[in-house]
Amino acid sequence: MIEVQNITKSFDALKVLKGINLHVNKGEVVCIVGPSGAGKTTLLQIIGTLDKPDGGKVIIDGIDVTQLKQKALAKFRNQHLGFVFQFHQLLPEFTALENVEIPALIAGCPAKQAQKQAEELLEYMGLAERAHHKPNELSGGEKQRVAVARALVNRPSVILADEPSGSLDSQNKQELQQLFFDLRERYGQTFVIVTHDESLASLADRTIHMKDGLIEDTNNEMK
Repeated sequence: MIEVQNITKSFDALKVLKGINLHVNKGEVVCIVGPSGAGKTTLLQIIGTLDKPDGGKVIIDGIDVTQLKQKALAKFRNQHLGFVFQFHQLLPEFTALENVEIPALIAGCPAKQAQKQAEELLEYMGLAERAHHKPNELSGGEKQRVAVARALVNRPSVILADEPSGSLDSQNKQELQQLFFDLRERYGQTFVIVTHDESLASLADRTIHMKDGLIEDTNNEMK
């Protein structure tokens, strides 16, 4: 599903990634953990095509995304990848429903179909009654579930999450963690999650430890 081959990345004189090799299987939930500055978020952004490596390849579903031109890359990202960030990043002027619809509309989905898909996801998330509320009318947990629905609306094969539970209280953390695994069972997505949350990492199929721009060790046993 995802093949990362000898990825390197520097910012000026600072070497952030020093030759990362990683394979993620289809339907796997993988957590990447490690201290701040280890290169976790940079690696996630490169896998998600939000940043380019200095060297190496990222192959997703058999496609070397590091070779795609900008227009093709944007289309691939929209159709195949979903993103969940620590601070939801919902657009404040739009309702929950509208926020979820946006990636589908960008992908060229007819408006009625985009609305239907968004409504189904919000209902699955337990947010049907909150669909027409704007972000400032939602709780932190509700905002993050809307963000997850937005990531899923185009039925991407891969979900990339950066500290998704970092801004949530204990109860909402547990609910979000369970949601990821429920979604994997329902839709079959592959999840790559950067986290400091030990409870989330302990539930993953595999935990990858990074330090100083390298993979230090990995639990290779599927649970």
